[in-house]
Amino acid sequence: MTTVVDAKPANDRELVLCRIIDAPREKVFRAWTDAELLPKWFAPLPWTTASARLDVRPGGTSTVVMRSPEGADFPSSGVYLEVVKNEKLVFTDAYTEAWKPSEKPFMTGELTFEDAGGGKTKYTARVRHWTVEDREAHEKMGFHEGWGQCTEQLEALAKTI
Repeated sequence: MTTVVDAKPANDRELVLCRIIDAPREKVFRAWTDAELLPKWFAPLPWTTASARLDVRPGGTSTVVMRSPEGADFPSSGVYLEVVKNEKLVFTDAYTEAWKPSEKPFMTGELTFEDAGGGKTKYTARVRHWTVEDREAHEKMGFHEGWGQCTEQLEALAKTI
């Protein structure tokens, strides 16, 4: 089970989750960037990830389709802004592909993967929203619970790859 680390949002538009994951950062990063692995942990059960297309490079696109327990699909597209192997991923839904603006930008995610000693990773997810209302909506959607559950699933997978 991941260990919760206290981390404060930088401002009123940010949500943050920080955990110590019992797996090396190379494996945690790989689980985030391998289109075969991402669907195995990305959605909080009983939701699933129906598919993932990832072009993990600055300017590369991603499309992840989450599926509800009732079978409804929810696609989400975005662009990677920064990729530092085994250290950092920054992505946004402000663009759908290349530099084509999305209809309604919602967030930019910044993930950092730091060595925590003993083969563990300090994993920090900072999610920045365009407005306070977007941040509040994301929180009400279950950000802390959902991302927390997904982090547990991420750890379980990372221990096996």
